Amino acid sequence: MQLMIYGLFVFLGVHALPLFFPHWRQRQIKRFGERPWKALFALVALAGLALVCIGFGRARQLPLALYVPPLALVHLNALFTLVAFVLVAAAYVPRNHIKSVLGQPMLLGVLVWASGHLLATGMLYDVVLFGAFLAWALPMAVWLRQRDRLTGMRYPPATLRGDALAVAIGVVAWAVFAFWLHRWLIGVDPMPGMH
Repeated sequence: MQLMIYGLFVFLGVHALPLFFPHWRQRQIKRFGERPWKALFALVALAGLALVCIGFGRARQLPLALYVPPLALVHLNALFTLVAFVLVAAAYVPRNHIKSVLGQPMLLGVLVWASGHLLATGMLYDVVLFGAFLAWALPMAVWLRQRDRLTGMRYPPATLRGDALAVAIGVVAWAVFAFWLHRWLIGVDPMPGMH
């Protein structure tokens, strides 16, 4: 469990640093150059993510149930995760209404994903993992949305094509992950009785 917590501090912390210390970030970019800085940022984030994954795997060997959710919430989590995948896709697909209306679909996707998993899982390691992502994403989403408003952020005009692409990519990615990759990578079937 400790290894997972260290990984969460590294992974979530490195993503929060540029937002809380933007001037420091700009100084580092000037000092190292943009590409080397992004490469260093990515390496630190990947190291944190690796610690999270390894720590989560180890924590699962010592299960401690805090609560037992009903099966209905496990199935509801599939819907939460589908919405999360569409939101994350919308963060990258240009000119879609989801991004122009919500502003921070990536963080909102993390919020929905973490909330759904907290409803559907009840082990201590689940609560720590998904609770940490929820506790990180919520203030970040609020803060970034407020920053966008204060700076007068304007997104390019949205199109129906952008909407359709975001939804299609999100749904396909969700289906691949839910029906195949989740069980293979994590060892848990997220869709029990639905294959």
